[in-house]
Formats: sequence, structure tokens, C-alpha cells
Amino acid sequence: MPSGQSPEARLEALGLTLPDPPKPVANYVGAVAVGNILFVSGHGPVRDGEHFFIGKLGRDMEVEEGKQAAQLVALNMLATIKAQLGELGRVKRVAKLLCLVNSSPDFRRQPEVANGASDLFVEIFGPERGKHARSAIGMGALPFGIAVEIEGVFEIEAGPR
Repeated sequence: MPSGQSPEARLEALGLTLPDPPKPVANYVGAVAVGNILFVSGHGPVRDGEHFFIGKLGRDMEVEEGKQAAQLVALNMLATIKAQLGELGRVKRVAKLLCLVNSSPDFRRQPEVANGASDLFVEIFGPERGKHARSAIGMGALPFGIAVEIEGVFEIEAGPR
């Protein structure tokens, strides 16, 4: 972890706060632990129960705004992880992210958009625990018209939950 700080302390040092975990919008849960693996459902850019960053990359917004959307999605994922595990320090490794980017047919910069989330996970957990396998895929549409949806797989330490 960077500078020996907890992930929560790193968030605070970056001036970021975790939102309340978003509520599932259908018949699923935000995360499921199976052994030492935590599967985190697809999350979107939600703040205070409202969807943000609506539209397509390459048509309605540029890469920088897409990166901000991906960072907000990562914060929502972290909120769900903390609610599931009790503390972010139980994350041993960010293993895999699947980043879906709502994009126009000619948009080709999905990996840069996904970096909004990837960069945050590396900042929070450090390069050894935060670097991960990843796919960044352009989509014709996402739920509610959101710009970015991300799901993830995390290795976790055993704990009371």
C-alpha cells in the first residue's frame, strides 16, 4: 500500500470520500464473496442516488469526462466493497476489471476512459495490489444511458464476514 497508509487514509489524502454504496437496480446484489474472491457487480456513475455522466463517449462527452465517470464508478465499487468487507484493507489484490464504455461507433479511446478507474485503484492500493488485468469495451448502449459501467474481481483476506 502506498506509504504504509490504509486505503481509507489514501482516499482521504487524495481528497476523496466514499459515497453510500449504490443500491442494486434489479434482482442482484452488489458483491458476492466466494472463498477468497469477491465478485463486484457492474456499477455505474451514481451520486446521491442519481445517475451522472449520461451519454456516449465520442458524441456527448470527451475522454476526460469519461475518465471522471470511471473514477466515480470506482468510488462506488469501493463503497460496495467496504460495506461487504468492513474495511478496504482486506483487499489483497484487484484482479480484473471489465470496463464497458457507452461509445459512438467511431470512438476508439475506451482504454483511456477506463484508466479513470484503474488509476484510482493503483493510487489506493499501490502498484503491487492495485494493478490488474482489464478489458475496456465499447458498447452501443448501457443502462439508464450511463457513460461507463464497471465490474470487478478482487482477491480478499479472510475475515469475519
